[in-house]
Amino acid sequence: MNVGERTTTRFAGTYTALVTPFRDGAVDWETLDALVDRQINAGVEGVVPCGSTGESATLSHEEHDRVVETVINRVRGRCKVIAGTGSNGTAEAVRLTRHAARAGADGALVVTPYYNRPTQEGLFRHFDTIAAAADIPIVLYNVPARCAIDLANETVARLRGARDNIVAIKDASGGVDRVAELTGPIGIDVLCGDDSLTLPMMSLGASGVISVIANLVPDWMKELVDAAAAGDHARARQCHLKTCGLADAVGGLGPNPLPVKTAMAAMGLIAEEYRLPLCSLAADARKSVQDTLRHYELI
Repeated sequence: MNVGERTTTRFAGTYTALVTPFRDGAVDWETLDALVDRQINAGVEGVVPCGSTGESATLSHEEHDRVVETVINRVRGRCKVIAGTGSNGTAEAVRLTRHAARAGADGALVVTPYYNRPTQEGLFRHFDTIAAAADIPIVLYNVPARCAIDLANETVARLRGARDNIVAIKDASGGVDRVAELTGPIGIDVLCGDDSLTLPMMSLGASGVISVIANLVPDWMKELVDAAAAGDHARARQCHLKTCGLADAVGGLGPNPLPVKTAMAAMGLIAEEYRLPLCSLAADARKSVQDTLRHYELI
C-alpha cells in the first residue's frame, strides 16, 4: 500500500472490536484465528484487535505486537484491520503505531491518553506526533468514561487540518450532538463507539461502528449498519431494536469486556478467562447474561 492509498483511506461499515481470548493464562492463538474467521464469514468490513475490548492494557508489549500480526496474517486481505495502538505515553504509542504500519494494518486506532489527563494542547501534540511518525491512517479514539479526558471537536479540527492521515474518529463520548459538526465542517469520518447509539449517530452522518456486540452477533450488527447506510429506515429501526436490545441487556452487567466474554463463553466461542484486575462477573450477572442469550435464542 503506497502513501497515497494510506492517507485517502476511509472507514465505513461494521468493524468488530475483537476480544483477546485467553487459555491457561496465555493468549489462545488458535481461538483468535477462529474468531477472525467468524467475523469475516459474517461479512464485516473490518476487525479491530488490541482495543479496550481486547484487554490491551493487560497485554505485554510482545503479546500486543503478536496479536496484531496474527490478526493481519489471518485476515489475508479479506477485510480491513484497524490495530489498537494507543498508550498513555506518546513514545509508546508511536512505537505501537509504527509496528502496526510495518505489519500491514489498514489503520491504527489511537485512544486518548489515559491517567495523565492532558490539556487540549497536549492532546493535539500527542496525536500530531503519532500521525507524523507513522505512514498509516489514524483513527482517533475519544472515550472520556475510560480516559477521564474529552477530545474536543476544536482539537479534532486542528488535527484533521494538520495531518492528512488523520482520517476518522471513534466517538464513544456518550452522545450524538457532536457528530454533525465532525462529519460536516470538520470533515472527518465518524465511527460510533457505543453499540446502542449506532443508528442515531449514523442518522447524523456517522459512517459506521466499531462494535463490541458484534463479537456475539456480527451478522446482526452488519445488517443494522447496512440498512442505515442505505437509508432503509424501517429496516434499520427493526435491526436497532433487536441488536441494541441485546447490547444493552448484556453490556450493562459489568465493565467491558467482561459481559461479552461471559456471553461468548456461554456460546462456546472462547474459554471464560480474563486477566487481573479484571475477573469473572458475579453469579447474578452471569445468570442474567445466560438468560438474555436464551431470550435471543443464541444458546
